[in-house]
Amino acid sequence: MNELELYIHIPFCMKKCNYCDFLSAPADEESQSAYMEGLKREIAFYGNSILKGRILDTIYIGGGTPSFMRESYIGELMKEVRRCFIVRKNAEITIECNPGSLTEKKFDCYRRAGINRLSIGLQSADEEELRTLGRAHTFEQFLHNYEMARNFGFDNINLDLMDSLPGQTTEKFYRTLFSAVKLNPEHISCYTLTIEKGTPFYDRYKFDMVKVQAGMTPEELPTEDVSYQIGKMTQDFLAQHGYTRYEISNYAKKGRACRHNTGYWKRKEYLGVGLGAASLVGEVRYSNLRDLKKYVENSRRLETGMILDEAAGKEIFGTNLHENAQWVSKNAQMEEFMFLGLRMTEGIEKSRFYQTFGFTVDYVYGDVIRKLSEEGMLVETQTRLFLTETGMDLNNYAVSEFLL
Repeated sequence: MNELELYIHIPFCMKKCNYCDFLSAPADEESQSAYMEGLKREIAFYGNSILKGRILDTIYIGGGTPSFMRESYIGELMKEVRRCFIVRKNAEITIECNPGSLTEKKFDCYRRAGINRLSIGLQSADEEELRTLGRAHTFEQFLHNYEMARNFGFDNINLDLMDSLPGQTTEKFYRTLFSAVKLNPEHISCYTLTIEKGTPFYDRYKFDMVKVQAGMTPEELPTEDVSYQIGKMTQDFLAQHGYTRYEISNYAKKGRACRHNTGYWKRKEYLGVGLGAASLVGEVRYSNLRDLKKYVENSRRLETGMILDEAAGKEIFGTNLHENAQWVSKNAQMEEFMFLGLRMTEGIEKSRFYQTFGFTVDYVYGDVIRKLSEEGMLVETQTRLFLTETGMDLNNYAVSEFLL
């Protein structure tokens, strides 16, 4: 298969949010300029050599906050992509944006660069919650940017929302959902807050998090029951307004599911470029360097070589921009096929499992399928396997059963 997905990582942002543990940070103009040159060198390396002739079906510019960057950087980046790869005529090209960082010049540049999908990090329509999260925008700024995006002709917009925030109730999140749906975006992603080590939220809420996990009553975080109620209310409300839940956290109008993310869940090949970016090429998983200075330096003298996968006991072809490379074994491929595919409400195709691995899914996972079916978590039809609503609610447990 000649199709490839491309992910471009922009690790810069205006300021670090209180919950964020992503590979991102503020940076000066000199660092941004040097990094963008490194990105273009990495893109050119792949497009002109080992991945030459591959067709890009989707491109996703994520971060960090790509819209924090000067618009000319994004324009130059897309020119380099088109110079080095074949970009499908109807390719889905997404850029992540944060309200308050957008201008008319940026929207104009994005349109001319062929970007046709925006993913805007609203997170909440409540000003107090935005301050708690440490967001750099207000709801009013978001509304202004959203209207501007529509005026520039963007007709495929995702809004990122975050639930189970400190002090949040079902009623408060309903107001955020209502405010979002009123704008009629094509796609809505609803993510539950996770408290990650190394963040200000961890320092502030780590004891509350332990209480939630132990079934005790926390002081500020919502209880598990409240989070569950928020999730159910979200599903019902969005369904009533024409949004189909096609993945655990994602809802879309008809024909507007995110093609890029769906590719991940279906284990399509993808190339990740930039700091810390991950790739799956063939059956090798790569991850890039996470040190900015070293990434920029190595991109200036980009070299190929062999990287030792200690677990597999073999050397794998890579570059000096890679931090590690891992051969994905047959068992690991089957595990990924199942636990990624079962994130989607449509589940997995039995025929595709057989075509990929040469075994029927029942031959490999018959006992697990019967067990989860008896527990009311899985449905098996003649052609597909998919999780029930209960199975989706308990997804972590359900998919863990498919580990070989």
